[in-house]
Amino acid sequence: MTDQPAASSDLWPAIDELWTWLDAHRPHDGQEGLLLRMLKLSEEVGEVAEAVIGATGQNPRKGVTHTWEDVQGELCDVVITALVALRTLTPDAREVFMGHLARVTDRSLNREAPKG
Repeated sequence: MTDQPAASSDLWPAIDELWTWLDAHRPHDGQEGLLLRMLKLSEEVGEVAEAVIGATGQNPRKGVTHTWEDVQGELCDVVITALVALRTLTPDAREVFMGHLARVTDRSLNREAPKG
């Protein structure tokens, strides 16, 4: 038995649920809402930077203010936010992501078909 929520068993239904919830509670529609959803990524990445700085004590005025577990959580927030943003752009987010992941993996691991 795990303490993990049921949503962890499949990422994409959880992303769809979050997208549905956010869409129902968005204060801005249309292009403005879309742009704000994309900008949320920058906020989350900034929180990763803040957590890394805090975990390493790089700000001498503040010292160590975060843990590496905090960094992990912030990175997870970036991933979730990015997937929700992708879902905002297309209902086929899973297929788009998996296809892109396969291309990046093949290219990075030199598994591309020979050209010619």
